[in-house]
Amino acid sequence: MTILTAAITRDLAPNGALRASINLGNPVLAQGTPTAPTGVTVDIAREVGARLDVPVELVCFDAARKSYEAMTAGKADICFLAIEPAREAEVAFTAPYVVIEGVFVVPGDSAFTTTADVDRAGVRIGVKRGSAYDLFLSRTLQHASVVRGEEGVDEFRAQGLEVAAGIRQPMTEFVAKHAEVRLIEGRFMQIQQAVGTTTTRRPETVQFLRDVVEELKAGGFVADALRRANQSDAMVAPPG
Repeated sequence: MTILTAAITRDLAPNGALRASINLGNPVLAQGTPTAPTGVTVDIAREVGARLDVPVELVCFDAARKSYEAMTAGKADICFLAIEPAREAEVAFTAPYVVIEGVFVVPGDSAFTTTADVDRAGVRIGVKRGSAYDLFLSRTLQHASVVRGEEGVDEFRAQGLEVAAGIRQPMTEFVAKHAEVRLIEGRFMQIQQAVGTTTTRRPETVQFLRDVVEELKAGGFVADALRRANQSDAMVAPPG
């Protein structure tokens, strides 16, 4: 474990409180309301604040892109985002603490049966703008195109798209409520959720966060937080 110094505290919480950007748009990571958020990211933020011996301010958003923008605009000190190359120029990430899956939903009569079937010319995939799976698909698709909106499933339904992309847990719930659609078996990506701070922070500060995440994974803190949030089907990431 990195030795905590006053310099780390000043670097990570320069305003005297740790401002944590929370994405309520990902129900695996956070639940509740902006005034009373809960979930594994909230628990980790409070634990980091406790170790720094500073109060924690939870700044909540409804989308990952807004959480990222708050981080890069200096309105938050730490964030909880998926590791993606498009973000790494601005955000220094820990190793992941949770791994979740990106999956596809298609109409029940779709001919698509595997994730590989989706990447074809003329196929339109609804995604949540700025999400990890939007970034991933935007840089990896060879033929299909993404259609961005506030929610990918809303674009999928409103525009009659061929595919919707999203996180397994909420997409499974969506399918359960809509008999006319189905999940494609298997995942198209693993989404590695990590703690991040700006790349302008001191190396010792970033290492402190990395060490804390490893300790919280190994000691069962992350698994316990997921269990309390009824998200036990999310996988705690392996050691970083």
